[in-house]
Amino acid sequence: MSGPALRAARLSPADVLRVGAEGLRSRRTRVVLSALGIAIGIATMVAVVGLSTSSRADLLARLDRLGTNLLTAEAGRDATGEEIKFPRSAVAMVERIGPVQHATATGAVDARVRRSDAVPEELASGVTVQAARPDLLDALNARVDRGRWLDRAGERLPTVVLGSVAADRLGVTAPGAKILLNDRWYVVTGILAPIELVPTLDRVALVGYPSAERYLGFDGHPTTVFERSTDASVEAVQGVLARTVSPGNEAGVKVSRPSDALAAKAATDKGLTSLMLGLGAVALLVGGVGVANTMVISVLERRQEIGLRRALGATRGSIRLQFLTESLLLSALGGLAGAALGAAATVAFARAQGWTAVVPPWSLAGGLGATLVIGVVAGLYPAVRASRLHPTVALSAT
Repeated sequence: MSGPALRAARLSPADVLRVGAEGLRSRRTRVVLSALGIAIGIATMVAVVGLSTSSRADLLARLDRLGTNLLTAEAGRDATGEEIKFPRSAVAMVERIGPVQHATATGAVDARVRRSDAVPEELASGVTVQAARPDLLDALNARVDRGRWLDRAGERLPTVVLGSVAADRLGVTAPGAKILLNDRWYVVTGILAPIELVPTLDRVALVGYPSAERYLGFDGHPTTVFERSTDASVEAVQGVLARTVSPGNEAGVKVSRPSDALAAKAATDKGLTSLMLGLGAVALLVGGVGVANTMVISVLERRQEIGLRRALGATRGSIRLQFLTESLLLSALGGLAGAALGAAATVAFARAQGWTAVVPPWSLAGGLGATLVIGVVAGLYPAVRASRLHPTVALSAT
């Protein structure tokens, strides 16, 4: 009478994890070095996605704060090459456009700017002069960093407000300093904070219209008109703005939306993110090769262990599962470390830049998923190789 059929012993999931972890624990230095490659790849990918997302979130917040409904019309040249002059009433004409909520202007002034009379006239300071209306800052959502802006009284006097870059170039650090515009001393009453929507004004010395006409020979014609309208009507206003400010010469008027430059920057950041993700993927691939190399060496070093387990009844499937589990645990260890490192780098850099740190959950989940795929691919060949070792050959290996 025959006895009951023998069945191969099967390891429980807990036993599989315990055996796989023991294989890694016995080779800690090699495990750390192999996991480091995976960690670098995942950290790069998570940090790149996190920093890009944080940067775009900050950019969108700035756009919301500054507004996307600002349009500018700049005077260019007509078909004959002559410089276009906007009429003195250009602002009033723009204000007659129905959806327009606010309009103002600046005018280029032909004047030399010097810090003192000891500076030669031919030595350029890189600062230009423009006449400005008192409502300019309101239209641009700009602010004065130090001192005060031109008011109705100050715009008639020889007083000037400097852009942030202009103040640095002239060495002016506080209101009260005097600078020369042509041969006329002007008192600096204020220094502007950087103007994000119109950064060209950062390099400008701004004086009032009446003061520019009285002391600097300004003709009163604006060269740049700024207007804000309702968000829904920006496109419609953009279509009529040129012929409104310069009837008959609209072809020589450059109409633009300053917020488009910030939106273009967001698109550029997105392209750079794709490039950096590619570099992270390369680092991850290199880490996967390191894991595969570690597992192959592990199989060669542990042939006697494999032979002993096979002699005691372990099936080929159990051996494959053991080494595949080791590869997965090794990759997961690197993935978890990389995800934590990438998230920490994102938070640290975002805070240093004054951004709100944003680490998309999908980047963490995607990074960990990628490590598991790498673990399976890198461990599959070593696991199959280990399972095919004959117990007799494995036990006789030295």
